[in-house]
Amino acid sequence: MDIKESQKNFDFNKEKLFNYVKTFSFPRLAGTEGEKQAVDLTIKTFKEIGFEDNQIKSQNFEFSTFYSKTMIKIIILMNLTFVLLILLIKYLFTYLTLFTILILLLIFLSMLKALKHPELKGFWEKHFGKFFNATNVYIEIPATNASSKKVGNIIVSAHLDSKSQTFKTFWRIILVRIWFYSEIILFLFYTLFLIDYHFLIVHFRLILILLEIIIMTGTILTTISNFILLFLRIGNKSLGSLDNSTGMAIVFELSSFFKNHPLDNFNIWFCQFSAEEIGTMGSRKFLDIHEEEFTKNYTFQINFDMVSIKDNNDFIEYIKSYGFIPRKNISPILSGYFKKAAKIEMVRSNGFHVLLGAHTDSIPFHLRKFDSIDITTRSAANYTHSGEDTPDKVNPQILFDTCKVTRLLLILLDKDFNNLIKTD
Repeated sequence: MDIKESQKNFDFNKEKLFNYVKTFSFPRLAGTEGEKQAVDLTIKTFKEIGFEDNQIKSQNFEFSTFYSKTMIKIIILMNLTFVLLILLIKYLFTYLTLFTILILLLIFLSMLKALKHPELKGFWEKHFGKFFNATNVYIEIPATNASSKKVGNIIVSAHLDSKSQTFKTFWRIILVRIWFYSEIILFLFYTLFLIDYHFLIVHFRLILILLEIIIMTGTILTTISNFILLFLRIGNKSLGSLDNSTGMAIVFELSSFFKNHPLDNFNIWFCQFSAEEIGTMGSRKFLDIHEEEFTKNYTFQINFDMVSIKDNNDFIEYIKSYGFIPRKNISPILSGYFKKAAKIEMVRSNGFHVLLGAHTDSIPFHLRKFDSIDITTRSAANYTHSGEDTPDKVNPQILFDTCKVTRLLLILLDKDFNNLIKTD
């Protein structure tokens, strides 16, 4: 596809993008009537863009609330029990306490193992969660050279559901990080305390006192953060403008361009996933059906979630790495193309690191070894999952710039397709 020719008779529209945001700014928690209304409205919007009924696909699925509601409470209660056991093991029943800790660890590992595929109906989901229905809506624009044996796939996605919480996203992430790092400190220093207790008490009493202070600090921080998170509740009060009507608007606007300008070598899937806020269930269900169609080396996902914040940034942000030690680079291929496209379009961009606490529809793609990138704005977390997530917080200019950069990114990928398939 010729870049200049493809852009000659089409440009994105800031007013239209903002209208999409306002249209979808209403409570739409997955499994509720609001989500069903959002699904119907999504189908209607794709039709208004010009897609035929047979092009618009709806994927109905069931999901369990275990991972989004119940699991966190079980883990919190186990953590609080763990803190109590530390006190017991230090002062009272050593062997009984160690045995109890082992049982808790086995339960925890069992839940972690099930967490690899939370979309499946396993033991935890069936017995400790409630099931609801939700719906993904997506379209596929085939590559013009779809008869070729080697055709790539690009999934352009956002999520259509919303939620509110007792605490805003920003504070939830802070609490989770306090909990996580306090737990690590507590575990490491308490292990050191147990191993060297008798040696320290004889030779290094000052160090022993310091260890006890650190252990007590970790215990207090873990206990406080766990108690606060125990009262975290999911509701349906947020309008979800930033999270994630902004992403939906970008997907709609990009689909309106590529409807008449398909790529030569990539099928493009424009997806509005549901139940992202309830454990990324929609994207997981989508992959369960379509994963076999996607070849790892030339399948890419570009996910939009919480894009822009008004009067606070004039650049596009994306997640470039995550984790504590070691830091893991996310989507090295797409990140490179994104930076290149932003430079050509003369749009400022910024990649940032995520330590812990972010969970988007890119997670299932990363877990299955696909190259995926999240376009998201950090400071939007100050408002999301609350009643303050309203259209007036959105910056239409950033939505416009994101459309331009993403369009060029897709075109550049298409031009380099032959180089990409050499790695297959």
